[in-house]
Amino acid sequence: MRSQLPREPDNWGVRAERRAADGPETAGANRTWWDAEAPTYAAEHGAFLGDDAFVWGPEGWTEAELGLLGVVRGRRLLEIGAGGAQCARWVRSQGGSVVATDLSLGMLRTGSTLNARSPYAVPLAQCDALALPFGDASFDTVFTAYGAVPFVADSAALMREAARVLRPGGRFVFSTTHPLRWAFPDDPTERGLTATMDYWDRTPYVESDDSGQATYVEHHRTLGDRVREIAQAGLTLVDLVEPQWPARNTEAWGGWSPTRGRIVPGTAIFVTTRLTLDQDLRRST
Repeated sequence: MRSQLPREPDNWGVRAERRAADGPETAGANRTWWDAEAPTYAAEHGAFLGDDAFVWGPEGWTEAELGLLGVVRGRRLLEIGAGGAQCARWVRSQGGSVVATDLSLGMLRTGSTLNARSPYAVPLAQCDALALPFGDASFDTVFTAYGAVPFVADSAALMREAARVLRPGGRFVFSTTHPLRWAFPDDPTERGLTATMDYWDRTPYVESDDSGQATYVEHHRTLGDRVREIAQAGLTLVDLVEPQWPARNTEAWGGWSPTRGRIVPGTAIFVTTRLTLDQDLRRST
């Protein structure tokens, strides 16, 4: 989970703008950013995320509470954009066989550190979520909690890649910033409750250094875009969860806060399944 989007450049000492950013620029910037940010991120958010917990978003709802993955015991699962692989270790604690992947070696080093002190250590692999090093139909479930999806230029291709490695009838579940949030400034106070930006503007959010080189990129899709990407990948949307901010969570995370979370959604969780062979055949005829 990234803690701010978008943020004010004057407040953060970076050049932030909405401009085009292709796949290679996006991947290079985000790999470098997360490599450098990993230790700070772990120190700042480690207590909230836990070592072996599965948290779906800044609201604090867990997989143990929501049960969106379905049965994991005895199943083979893949986490993409795993960060420190906390979610994957929770899956293993529940009896699932799981592999955790991330583009950032720095984040995987965090995962290795957490593995070393956990009874539920999981295999870690560095790879791009758009080119997963696994065969077709290798997994029962693919999942990511605020990983990968907004950090690639072509999220439709990511949906297709997730579908490719899923067995027919398998489940792909992902959480990401709720598309509506792109219309609001990243401010945890009441100022953040006034829409100031164009919801339909898909121009990427880019942070750059003094030379103009991108150092962080995030891509926006509308709710309709996400639904179409899911369908075009041969997946079926079976649930869309917009978790409300629970009263127990009194902490702010960047622009997410109780003030905003009780009024507008901050997270969207998409639960999808891959078409079975019979369903795929019927759709193509």
